[in-house]
Amino acid sequence: MKISTKCIIYGVDEAGRGPLAGPVYAACVVLDAVHAIHGLADSKQLSEKKRTDLAQQIKQRAHAWAIASASVAEIDQINILQATLLAMRRAILKLSPPADALILVDGKQAPQLNHTVQTVIKGDHLVAEISAASILAKTARDAEMQRLHQIYPVYGFDRHKGYPTKAHLTAINEHGITVIHRRSFAPCRGKSIATI
Repeated sequence: MKISTKCIIYGVDEAGRGPLAGPVYAACVVLDAVHAIHGLADSKQLSEKKRTDLAQQIKQRAHAWAIASASVAEIDQINILQATLLAMRRAILKLSPPADALILVDGKQAPQLNHTVQTVIKGDHLVAEISAASILAKTARDAEMQRLHQIYPVYGFDRHKGYPTKAHLTAINEHGITVIHRRSFAPCRGKSIATI
């Protein structure tokens, strides 16, 4: 993929489309060529410690960055795809990109914007700005799930971050769901709200 070096590149990625609980997050990053960040990669391929270290470097060295989310209520109201695109749009617009910015979004779908937007399959592997966005979105969402674990400890959010693991599904069947579960997702549909 050829990218014009004259454009300011805004990399965008999300975290948390698949979980049964918690918001979906997105981040947008503009890297600074003068302050290089080494080791950027798809956040899913990095250890938690490496992600945390890189997230700190991104926040310190990037030219600009922003993180945004869409709530569980929004996910259930407009579906997870539209909520993901909404979170992406919020993150991008926080940075007020200039008209000539090039916005590169990981995957096949992108939010509607009055800018040049390109989707990049496996962008979190191929484009440093998208890798950086992937790391910020993932670390922000993981931190939120750690916070929610303190409120709802029986579900194990600190371990699985809301994904449909066997332990999580067992907890849902035993206790019901919480207000931070996505009721539109099949394992949560028709479940009663937990009283714990």
